[in-house]
Amino acid sequence: MSQMTDRTIVIVGGGTAGWMAAAALARFLPPGSNIRLIESDAIGTIGVGEATIPQIRLFNAGLGIDEDDFIRETQGTFKLGIEFVDWSGAGSRYIHAFGTIGRGLGLVPFHHYWLRHRAEGGASSLWDYAPSAQAAAGNRFARDLGRPELPSGIAWAFQFDAGLYAAFLRRYAEARGVVRTEGQVVDVSLHGESGAIDSVTLDSGKQVRGDLFLDCSGFRGLLIEQALQAGYDDWSHLLPCDRALAVPSANAGPLTPYTRATAREAGWQWRIPLQHRTGNGLVYCSAFLDDDKAASLLLANLDGAPLADPRPLRFVTGKRRRAWVKNCVAIGLAAGFMEPLESTSIHLIQSAVARLLQLMPGAHIAEADIAEYNRQTDREWLAVRDFLVLHYHANGRDEPFWRGCREMTIPDSLRHRMELFRANGRLFREGDELFAEVGWLQVLLGQGVDPAGHDPLADGLAPNELDEFLMLARRHAAQVAGRMPAHEDFIAAHCAATPRNMVAA
Repeated sequence: MSQMTDRTIVIVGGGTAGWMAAAALARFLPPGSNIRLIESDAIGTIGVGEATIPQIRLFNAGLGIDEDDFIRETQGTFKLGIEFVDWSGAGSRYIHAFGTIGRGLGLVPFHHYWLRHRAEGGASSLWDYAPSAQAAAGNRFARDLGRPELPSGIAWAFQFDAGLYAAFLRRYAEARGVVRTEGQVVDVSLHGESGAIDSVTLDSGKQVRGDLFLDCSGFRGLLIEQALQAGYDDWSHLLPCDRALAVPSANAGPLTPYTRATAREAGWQWRIPLQHRTGNGLVYCSAFLDDDKAASLLLANLDGAPLADPRPLRFVTGKRRRAWVKNCVAIGLAAGFMEPLESTSIHLIQSAVARLLQLMPGAHIAEADIAEYNRQTDREWLAVRDFLVLHYHANGRDEPFWRGCREMTIPDSLRHRMELFRANGRLFREGDELFAEVGWLQVLLGQGVDPAGHDPLADGLAPNELDEFLMLARRHAAQVAGRMPAHEDFIAAHCAATPRNMVAA
């Protein structure tokens, strides 16, 4: 492969995956790099990810995108966490809040002091000490709280229209030299000796050659699977939902600064509030719920009037066995699919692009770089998979679907985490895996996995010292939330969508 500015990188497919890749390559590759993106207006995009996790702020900041402009252009709102309703039985509710919960002391994480206090008769909730959880409960949001000497503990992500985000990034990428070609790929030509992709042919007959190809073609895996046969690891035995319905509805009530996931009889329903509409969907297992009943269930549980008919989606949860094969890297749905229970869809695009930039080939594609990319990808996807399986396995519902999830054999890696936590509340993060200890903590406790003990080092505080320590942490969380304006008021003051864009999508 020639020098960076002499090579051609071809992205097949647009949507969120294609344009995130294009924007990042245009920003970080040397000026003059040849980046082409092929997409067809005739092919719709899935757009499953309208809710995100805080890491997307790093991606946008790396591109130099102003946060208020981004929110305004994508009809977005802010997100402090994900509320889980009815997962441990009717009436149960908890939030996986972003940011910190209390503060550790010495070598001991904060939650061990809370566990000790609870064992000694304390009645406070873990989330009393989480600033983001308190703000979400009060429907509040702010970025700058004016106390730089005392970290707020707040972290946030976004809820936005994925189609508008793709269009936003398209404008960004094209302004920096990315060339878009309209058309559908109808043929893929492989090199006779190496087996690498040599070119793709469009429905117009035009042939597009490249040195490195990014497959952003969605579930089809047009390059990575149909041409290069990467293989697919099917995880439906662990994550048995195989269908989804999505429908927008009119906004009703205030714009909540969190996403909601409500357990239903054979799956779960999402609710994502945007400035111009609310995104809703039902993820379900077709072996326990037929399509017509699923549609009725979804439509019966909307906050506002539906703005369209439910749009169906079928999938098999899993990932490509190799995300990088020869000169082709699969990104987004072409690389695999995990349902948006913890809003990881867009993040997995982001991390794939970042990983590619770290291992961007030089004059030649090295097998060692391919192997490392695939190793890191596998590790990340497996850790996210385990986190999602936890929600299903540790449930407190009585329907046949949920009983089956409780009884299923789970991966040893997840079983070990659960057993370690049940014993003494211990949590350890493996390297740079996506979800940190505070995320595992909230979901484990929220799903009813309760520790029998706590770290004995937490017994080092005298009872009055423990009371004061927890009181200060609780006061801090309440004060941080109390200084925030209403979520809607913050948006109105900083990043309200312009009237010309305020249309239901």
